[in-house]
Amino acid sequence: MIEKKDLPRLRRRAARIFSVLKKLFSDARIALHYRNNWELLVAVELSAQCTDKKVNEVTPALFKKYRKLGDYIRANPREFERDIHQCGFYRAKTRNILAAAKVVKQKFNGKLPRTMEEMVTIPGVGRKSANVILGNAYGVVEGIAVDTHVKRLAHVLGLSREKTPEKIERDLMAIIPKPQWFSATYLLIEYGRRYCTARPHNHAACPLTKALRGVSENPSQSRPRDSKVCYTL
Repeated sequence: MIEKKDLPRLRRRAARIFSVLKKLFSDARIALHYRNNWELLVAVELSAQCTDKKVNEVTPALFKKYRKLGDYIRANPREFERDIHQCGFYRAKTRNILAAAKVVKQKFNGKLPRTMEEMVTIPGVGRKSANVILGNAYGVVEGIAVDTHVKRLAHVLGLSREKTPEKIERDLMAIIPKPQWFSATYLLIEYGRRYCTARPHNHAACPLTKALRGVSENPSQSRPRDSKVCYTL
């Protein structure tokens, strides 16, 4: 948990970071392909422990075969497992998606709910997924989606020391203005994919390191001293 005395400094740090990221990625957005809110939920559930690229390779045929919510309700689980096999964890994902279809139909009259409280009652939807779905489906922003990129970069950029997605989200919400919560996720994801990857690399060459070098509040920290961090503001 961030201490109150550290909030002003971390808010300034976050403001500098996201100012640069917005210039780097003016069009940052969700990478998953879908045509409606239900397909958004399906794509998000398929993306667990799977790349968006792979999901986008699987969903065109899947969405052509299963066009309506009722098609998922009537789907044969074994056949559906084969349809999504390439996304990994296909048994659990099949179980969750087909159960989600029934819940959406029976509990929410065939439409995705608009609140976090209701969204997380759908099988396979946790807080991270709910943030993604609510924000993209309805423009409802109740938090910050913390995926593997966001979690890693929150540490790399010194925005949080917490380990769990829930606690990292809480820290980010405390230092990032609410109007920026939705875009923050996609800005960090793009940065993690294109520049500061999880693979070993020279952090000194990362754009944020270059852009922010020399603006540290502490002159002795004007250059990165630890290869595991991009920049210490």
